[in-house]
Amino acid sequence: MPRLTLPEAEALARAALAAAGANPAMADLTARSLVAAEAEGQSGHGLSRVPQYAAFLANGRAEGGAVPAVVAERGGAVLVDARHGLAYPALARAVEEAAARAAAHGIAFAGIANSHHSGAMGLPVAALARRGLVALAFTNSPAAMPVPGGRRPLMGTNPVAAAFPRRGADPLVIDMALSEVARGKIMVAAKEGRPIPEGWALDAEGRPTTDAGAALGGAMLAMGGTKGALLALVVELLCVALTGSAFGFEADSFFQDEGNRPRLGQAILAIDPGALAGREVLLDRIEAMVAAMAADPGVRLPGSRRAALVARAAAEGIEVPALLLDRLRALAETPRAGASSG
Repeated sequence: MPRLTLPEAEALARAALAAAGANPAMADLTARSLVAAEAEGQSGHGLSRVPQYAAFLANGRAEGGAVPAVVAERGGAVLVDARHGLAYPALARAVEEAAARAAAHGIAFAGIANSHHSGAMGLPVAALARRGLVALAFTNSPAAMPVPGGRRPLMGTNPVAAAFPRRGADPLVIDMALSEVARGKIMVAAKEGRPIPEGWALDAEGRPTTDAGAALGGAMLAMGGTKGALLALVVELLCVALTGSAFGFEADSFFQDEGNRPRLGQAILAIDPGALAGREVLLDRIEAMVAAMAADPGVRLPGSRRAALVARAAAEGIEVPALLLDRLRALAETPRAGASSG
């Protein structure tokens, strides 16, 4: 399989996105985020998204010229409007706003409105944790799961991420979608003609199914049953009602190139430990928990596998499937009319 260094992968993704119409900042921040996810082993949020994003830019599902802006603020609270662009510039702005406001006020909440697919949510919280802050992030997504007792998809899989700084070590990073399983696993099972375990999904009539094809036409189930579905509802309301964004059932699927502008919402919460028990107390308490966890053989710290993969990718580069690499090169070499060349 072909291999690229991280700078080579970023340059290729940046060129492909710019050719599709992304402005220079959007192309750069998106490329960096996708390659960072790829380096962490999260290929579903990595380079494979470039052709999808390019299609969204080309057909108007994402606005390539968008520049995010602060549209409301008060103390530690701020609302960033993504202006229908790809999410990464708005996420970067929200991270900076959250860090500054947490330093000034002890705590900050940065909401993002009119946004898009936001990829690996562990990345923005890790960036805040490396600044010594405790951080949480949430996003809604196009409808995939029913509310408790329902049968039709109303909510997205609605990832939740959290990061905690450590003394002299990589942050603890927790990043998870709230569905029982990633939709990609159901798609693979359908392609291979394999059944799926009961409890993963419902069919279009709201009945539990082990047929992967029927599941793709129905709804995914939340992890932990009703409790997971209610947690997904919390995320949906947190990201949408506070920001004025669109609910999952109002956004067209990301698995199709054509559709509406999703207008999704994201939320980032940043906490300065100095405003509470103090930074050193926080770090001491975290290390006490880490030591207790490590005393059990087989325990893996959240984020440790990703950190190891990043170090390996920095040294050895990343493997890119040949078909995807050819597609990226073709996109980079074929600017659409009016696309940015900067």
